[in-house]
Amino acid sequence: MILDFITWDVDPILIHFGDGGIRWYGLCWALGIYICWIMNERMYKHENCPAEWPDQLFFWITAGAILGARIGHCLFYEWHQYGEPWHLFGWEFTYRNPYIEHPIWILKIWEGGLASHGGTIGIIIAAILLNKYKFSRYPQFGTSWIWILDRLCIGVGVAGCLIRLGNLFNSEIYGGPTDLPWGFIFVRDGQTVPCHPTQIYEMLYCLAALGITWSMYWYTEARRREGLLLGVFFVIIFGVRFLLEFIKNDQEAFEAGHVLNMGQWLSIPFIVLGLFLIIRAYRRPLSPVVEKQPKSLDKKYQDVK
Repeated sequence: MILDFITWDVDPILIHFGDGGIRWYGLCWALGIYICWIMNERMYKHENCPAEWPDQLFFWITAGAILGARIGHCLFYEWHQYGEPWHLFGWEFTYRNPYIEHPIWILKIWEGGLASHGGTIGIIIAAILLNKYKFSRYPQFGTSWIWILDRLCIGVGVAGCLIRLGNLFNSEIYGGPTDLPWGFIFVRDGQTVPCHPTQIYEMLYCLAALGITWSMYWYTEARRREGLLLGVFFVIIFGVRFLLEFIKNDQEAFEAGHVLNMGQWLSIPFIVLGLFLIIRAYRRPLSPVVEKQPKSLDKKYQDVK
C-alpha cells in the first residue's frame, strides 16, 4: 500500500531531563564529527602522515565548524523588520540585526541557530590556521589548507547527512506543500498539509558527494590533484543546494518575495570556487607521492614542536 503522505510527529528530544534534554540534533552533530575524524584518520594513516595529525584536525576543525556555523547564522539570517526604519549615515534601513548591535548575544547558543555556509567558512579558516601552525612543521609532506580540505570534505559528506537528519528530527528547514506520496506533515511545526521533506533530499546529495569523493580518493589519482576533491564536493553540495532552495520555505521573513534567498546567494561563491578548483587541479602537475619517512627523520620533525 502506498501512503498518500507521512505524518511526522517525532519528539526532537532523545533523552528528557528537567526542562530540556539531549536532542537528536546534537547527537547527529557529534556523531557526524566523530565519523569524519575516523575517516580522515584512515586517510592520514594511508598516506603515512604523523600520528598526531588526526587529533589536531579534530580540535581545529570542530572549533571552526561550530563557531563558523553559529556566527554565520547570526550574521546571515537574523535580520528582522522593526516598526520604524532606522537611519545610519543618511541611509534608511528597514531591517536590523540584533547580533550586530549586541555581538555578545552570539554566545547564546542555547537559543539555537547554525548555518551551513557559516560552518563552511569556519572550516576553511580553521584549515588555513591548522596548516600554518601545525602541519607546516613537516615540510616533507608539502601540505596546504587545500590539501587538508581535499581529505576533510569526504567525511563532511557524512556529517552533512547526519546534520540534515537532525533537522528532520527538529521538524525544521523543510519545503513547501506537495502532493507527492512521500510528503511529510510536520505536526510539531504546526503543519496540516504534506510538505517536501527537503531534509531527506539534502541527505541524499550529501551521500552522493560522499560516494563520489570517496571513490575518487581511493580508486583514482584525484588525491594528487590539489583542489580536485574539494572542487567536486563544492559543486555537488552547493549546486544542488542552490536548486533545492526553490522548493524550500524561506527561513526568515526578510527573504520573502526575493528572486533568490539567502541560502542561494551564499551558495553561488562556493559553486564558482568549486569550478575554479577543478579547472586549476587539471592544469597543475600531479603532486608527488610522499613515501614513509625514516624514523630518524620523523624524530627530527617531532623535536621542532
